Amino acid sequence: MRNKGRVLAAASAVFALAVTAACGSGEETPKTNEVKPEFNAALTSVFNPSDKPGGTLKMAISSDWDSVDPGDTYYGLSWNLLRLYGRSLVMFKPAPGSASGELVPDLADSLGQPSDGGKTWTYKLRAGVKFEDGTPITSKDVKYAVMRSMDKEVLVNGYTYFNDFLALEADYKGPFKDKAADTKAIETPDDQTIVFHLKQAFGGFDYFAMLPATVPVPAAKDTGVKYKEHVVASGPYMFDKYEAGKGFTLKRNPNWDKATDPNRKALPDAYDVKIGLNADDIDNQLISGDLHVDIAGTGVQPAALPKVLQDADKKAYADNPSVARLWYTSINPKVAPFDKKECREAVMYAMDRTSYQAAFGGEFAGGQIATSIMPPQIPGYAPTNVYPAGADNKGDLDKAKASLEACGKKDGFEVTMGFRAERPKEKATAEAFQQALARVGIKVTLKGFPVGDYFSLYAGKPSYRNSPSTGLGLMVNGWGADWNDGYGFLSQIVDSRVIRDSGGSSNLSVMIPEVDQMIDQALAETDVKKREALWAQIDKRVMEEAVILPGVWAKALTLRGKGVTNVFVNEAFGQYDYLSMGVAQ
Repeated sequence: MRNKGRVLAAASAVFALAVTAACGSGEETPKTNEVKPEFNAALTSVFNPSDKPGGTLKMAISSDWDSVDPGDTYYGLSWNLLRLYGRSLVMFKPAPGSASGELVPDLADSLGQPSDGGKTWTYKLRAGVKFEDGTPITSKDVKYAVMRSMDKEVLVNGYTYFNDFLALEADYKGPFKDKAADTKAIETPDDQTIVFHLKQAFGGFDYFAMLPATVPVPAAKDTGVKYKEHVVASGPYMFDKYEAGKGFTLKRNPNWDKATDPNRKALPDAYDVKIGLNADDIDNQLISGDLHVDIAGTGVQPAALPKVLQDADKKAYADNPSVARLWYTSINPKVAPFDKKECREAVMYAMDRTSYQAAFGGEFAGGQIATSIMPPQIPGYAPTNVYPAGADNKGDLDKAKASLEACGKKDGFEVTMGFRAERPKEKATAEAFQQALARVGIKVTLKGFPVGDYFSLYAGKPSYRNSPSTGLGLMVNGWGADWNDGYGFLSQIVDSRVIRDSGGSSNLSVMIPEVDQMIDQALAETDVKKREALWAQIDKRVMEEAVILPGVWAKALTLRGKGVTNVFVNEAFGQYDYLSMGVAQ
């Protein structure tokens, strides 16, 4: 699943000082009905538990994401949030700690039933589930939802798992090209049953059934890319108002029946989501109590770190989760001079990894300097460091200069670097590259793009990023596991077959046929330990090509707003569980 100012050398020291500084004296009196706040209180348990309904949960984010359409979204924050208005076949358990990695039935009444050696998967829908207008939800609505999601020329964002695994006919056309389109790869023998037929056995298909693409969509109300303007709800909330790029409100869905949904408390009466607020203002409003949640879930900005960490009252509302996420930079081999491996290696050696870490908040609030792609939380992780950045992680300039000479660019070269403009941490990362690479003569021109279009129109669109006129040689990127195993982490960012001309893919730079073959080998391996070892080999093989510069294995310092109930970190998303929160009354 898919962050202002100049990065100073002293930034890390400031953050480290903030972490170790003496806490302020005095304690803020908690709001009525709120448990006394404590640092990391929501990390592995529920903070301020309550079953009391009512109130409006106030949320904000600095930039719009790709889409609220369940079939056209690939941001973890979106997958987290859309569970309020959409129900997939199965879901990650809304629970704190490791329990959140467990899959549980959602729209379906049980996990999938495999047959044909794991090539066929069957699900039965719960009885009595309805859309917001009272229309019964049937298996045909789920089938249609999956079919529409596979058209990556219309709904360009997101994964290709269903495209890759379903036993689709060679001449299959999706419903946007042919309204009468159908496929025997998905059968609906009755209104409660849906059957998926795969090209090859896959024992983890329940992870596919968890994907937002299985949130039902009524075909008669599908408006393609405009469906995001009014997604038809199957969850406890429905859209009240929607203004693209500005925000939306959710209200209770009168046709949601708690008896059909054991996973959702549905406590707030409404949700108010503001889009486009300044990231620093969001932090200030969380501290003041004017906001409950920063939807981005990636942690406070550098300006707020000292405020939070040096004040005991403010720190008591913070949590510091580790996340199975990598903040990294894609190095595009399709843009000269990065078509020469040695020029890519020059960047790998020249980059100051400590400045990358500082851009995200330092070790405490940003994470550990990464030396490979897979985070340590992913089964199969093996320590590797193909391009050491010197003993102090500030870069190996001698090796960088040698690499430049080897690629015929002894005096350096010019390159354009893309980042998501509304994310201060990503801007700081790009500025860190600019400063670090200048030490060896590489001139970096920075170019910011809107978050919502970053993958669909710019960095993720080959015709843009590879163009001689608009080419992006470096692109700030970030990735969290779709689920915590090697395939769920690696496939959508290192398999070249997920790259599509229409844009939307998260793989911006990895095009290695050998890696594609290794992925197929890992999928076919039934021995767990051998399969996990293969994921580590894939990680190392990608690193050898110098097409990904790993930055930070993520941590975050997040703030829970004052007056919220049922707050906990859902490890499946690496964020607070937006589905479970309530508002103290």
